[in-house]
Amino acid sequence: MVVFWLSTAYWVFKDARRRIEDPWLIALATLLGLVPPFVGPLIYLFLRPPEFLTDARERELEIRAMEEQLADTSQRCPVCRARVDPSFLICPVCTTRLKQSCSSCGQALDALWQVCPYCATPVPPSLPVLEDVSAPPPPRRSTGERSN
Repeated sequence: MVVFWLSTAYWVFKDARRRIEDPWLIALATLLGLVPPFVGPLIYLFLRPPEFLTDARERELEIRAMEEQLADTSQRCPVCRARVDPSFLICPVCTTRLKQSCSSCGQALDALWQVCPYCATPVPPSLPVLEDVSAPPPPRRSTGERSN
């Protein structure tokens, strides 16, 4: 019984070192695992921090990396991921079309703009025209027919 009691106290000590930074709190948790025999580790299970220190640090690093990525105001090409200036019409690396230009003044236009803010020229929609689904489909030839 003494070996089991000491092993539970040792488990509390090892677990507290992975979850708590302050050495005084680690000592207090170990003492809690020792003093009320067999009940102390159960109390520690309810009071211990929910995550390991390494997991908390990893989460903070991920959050910091995401914040830096969101703070990065430079744009990138959607195809080759090269940095592009907001005024570029095409990517200079892979020649992907990034924006359309105004037919009147030649300025770069955003995709959602309906009017050029530089010269007030209406911008035609750049979306492809959808096919008319209400029209009957063209007749299909049967497999046995030959074309002339």
